[in-house]
Amino acid sequence: MKKQAPSGEAQNRYEIKDPLGQTMTTPVGLIDDSPYFAPDATDIRSYYEAEGYVVIRGLIDPQACDLANEAFEKEVKPSNNFIYRQQTSNPERHVFDKSGFMLNAIQNIQSIDPVSFPQFRKLGSDIVTSTKLQAILRTFYGEPAKMAQSMYFEGNLATWAHQDSYYLDSEKIGAMVGAWIALEDIRPGAGRFFIYPRSHVSDIVKNGRHYDIAFNHSRYKETVRRFIEERRFECRAPFMGKGDVLLWNAKTIHGSLETTQPAFSRRSFTSHYIPQSHRLLQFQSIIKPMHLKKINGMNVNHPKDQVSLKNRAILAAESRFPKPILALKKLAIKTLTR
Repeated sequence: MKKQAPSGEAQNRYEIKDPLGQTMTTPVGLIDDSPYFAPDATDIRSYYEAEGYVVIRGLIDPQACDLANEAFEKEVKPSNNFIYRQQTSNPERHVFDKSGFMLNAIQNIQSIDPVSFPQFRKLGSDIVTSTKLQAILRTFYGEPAKMAQSMYFEGNLATWAHQDSYYLDSEKIGAMVGAWIALEDIRPGAGRFFIYPRSHVSDIVKNGRHYDIAFNHSRYKETVRRFIEERRFECRAPFMGKGDVLLWNAKTIHGSLETTQPAFSRRSFTSHYIPQSHRLLQFQSIIKPMHLKKINGMNVNHPKDQVSLKNRAILAAESRFPKPILALKKLAIKTLTR
């Protein structure tokens, strides 16, 4: 089981504001945090089911993390190409903060242009389909997992407290598992991933009508904040070292903390998985078709894969006419989630 630091042992803690604006403390380094679990621990699943998340130390080879970061620096960061982004789902050029870190996270590394970004696409895809990660997911599901989507982060915009299920999930609500994979040691003020343990046992609101993502997203965000406050959930932001993986349930409230140490990045992959036998559900209303291809033996969704000439043409159109296309998307989402 998860072990706490021995009573009386000195710990380095970093003060920062939680999503409610209240002061919390977070561990500075590994020695200041719980060891959580080694990849071969036998009680990973039981902890995950009880707490709604789990941290597995050293699941990914640190050298693989370094190679992916090097490929990002060489191929992706200098590029002026339009790339689909996590926060908007639209194609955008890079946006950098004052420290030179990319703020608009890349969406679906497995689908980015294989000509412009061959090594980053391959190395990143290998990490999010790691055989060790697949083995953990199989113990959760009792069957193979398939990957729905992925992202790459360097800088941090701070992500509001939310449940993934509001945006994306398995058709069996709560079956999706998210993975946050640290590609470097994450400083406490660099936008740490935060989690609210045991929040996965509660339903909040359904995406649609007065809480639809298209026109009432801010109402949903505020509802989640009130829910946290009323239930008095504890906010945790574990230390995440290079190669560590945090898995969480689609209904567990989570996000990323504010950046108070802007000189440091938070390089990481995020990916989401559902059981092989399940369909993908978007906005709690729409069965989303998956475009599956095998990577390391895992079925992986490749939305808008830039291998395809058709998808490259769509990206070009969305890049040229972003505002009208975004307006049409919002109207379509409102109609489908009504």
